[in-house]
Amino acid sequence: MATLIDGKKVAAEIREEIKTQIATLKTKGITPKLSVLLVGDDPASVVYARAKEKACANIGMAYELFVLPETTAESEVISLLDRLNQDQTVHGILVEFPLPKGLSKERISQAISPLKDVDGLHPVNRGHLISGNDGLFPATPQSCIELLLRYQVDLKGKDVVLVGRGETVGKPLVFMLLNQNATVTVCHTKTLTLSAHTRRADIIVAAVGQAKMITADMVKPGAIVIDAGINRTESGLTGDVDFAAVEKVAGAISPVPGGVGSLTTVLIQRNVLKAIQLQKGEPQ
Repeated sequence: MATLIDGKKVAAEIREEIKTQIATLKTKGITPKLSVLLVGDDPASVVYARAKEKACANIGMAYELFVLPETTAESEVISLLDRLNQDQTVHGILVEFPLPKGLSKERISQAISPLKDVDGLHPVNRGHLISGNDGLFPATPQSCIELLLRYQVDLKGKDVVLVGRGETVGKPLVFMLLNQNATVTVCHTKTLTLSAHTRRADIIVAAVGQAKMITADMVKPGAIVIDAGINRTESGLTGDVDFAAVEKVAGAISPVPGGVGSLTTVLIQRNVLKAIQLQKGEPQ
């Protein structure tokens, strides 16, 4: 039976580390602050925004939520973001997606200062990731790397097969894995003979958004499987991996829920602390 890669446990470890760092910053007169912008009333976005508020309160991080009606003009959203960019008491800025129709995710993402872009969506931060420079990077692919490192998995030279090439997880994760000196193969829904690739992998990361796509016969015995998918089915939330079957073959596996997604908020909070250092020009 595979070792369970417990995302909740790892999130708790990182949370305690962040609390310590925040306490230290407060002794220097700095209270880390995250500002979140919610346009419209998308139910999931409302839940996520409120969850972040509670999570920040639990670690002593200041939190500010701006709620705008879905009829808000794009120019007004960008104007607010510009004000937050200039506000030195705000260290991290995040916009909840999806946006209402008529608002451009690209233009609004690019209106956030790269030094406050804790979602890691700005092209400047994408460029830093590709070039191996320091910047603010997306939380979900970071979570995949963090789980592996916290469970003492040495990625150097490992054969990693990434199933999924999406903008949110797959593409940034390619470069995060390369920066860990892994050997990376990228597969997706159009890949022919997908199982031929996955069966030779030391590590499989599934991020394609298709419930239980990775089955036991696609996994090399003893391989490590990270499930970054989340799918709503009649039986509840499930990942891209057939957990019950793959667990019997894999050496280690992350569950859904309780795996990758458990770290998302805490890694956004850690990005706020990283943003403070970047804004001050301090080395990481």
